[in-house]
Amino acid sequence: MPEVHELHEQAEKTRENPELIGATFTMSVIAVLLAAISVLGHRAHTRTILDQTRAADSWSEYEARDIRYHNYELFTDLLSVAQVKDPDQAQKLKDHYTAERQRYQQQQEGVRAKAKSFEASAEGSEHQAGRYDLGEVCLEAALVITSITLITRRKPFWLLGSGLAAAGVLIALSGFWVR
Repeated sequence: MPEVHELHEQAEKTRENPELIGATFTMSVIAVLLAAISVLGHRAHTRTILDQTRAADSWSEYEARDIRYHNYELFTDLLSVAQVKDPDQAQKLKDHYTAERQRYQQQQEGVRAKAKSFEASAEGSEHQAGRYDLGEVCLEAALVITSITLITRRKPFWLLGSGLAAAGVLIALSGFWVR
């Protein structure tokens, strides 16, 4: 357990230098904010992937309906030119295929709109995730810079790290308004 021993030594040094207490507290707060923003970023990336998958599924459904539509169109065209034994039955089939074509054509518009909606949602989630990621990077850098204060015992590193942490939080918070 050498890490525990090192932590105790660092804690003793901090007690000997009370001006470092603010920096260590700041580092703790930055670490908590970093964890929270990291989770938000992961969730936004997950939403992006789910919406992209849903969009792909919707486009597959659209294509399947389009294939059915064209098959019914082909059957209708064939019935128009082929000789049939029972013209009444052929007309019933033609009417059925025409009705099915119209039904698939109407359904395709709904499926297309749904696919485009999922694509737009995925794009919005990706923009949001980008903000969270950038905020996360700023907080990670802030944590490193603030920790330099413990080594050098110089306040400018603490101030710089705190400023960078504030910027990271603001960038991450802007992700809530991006869509």
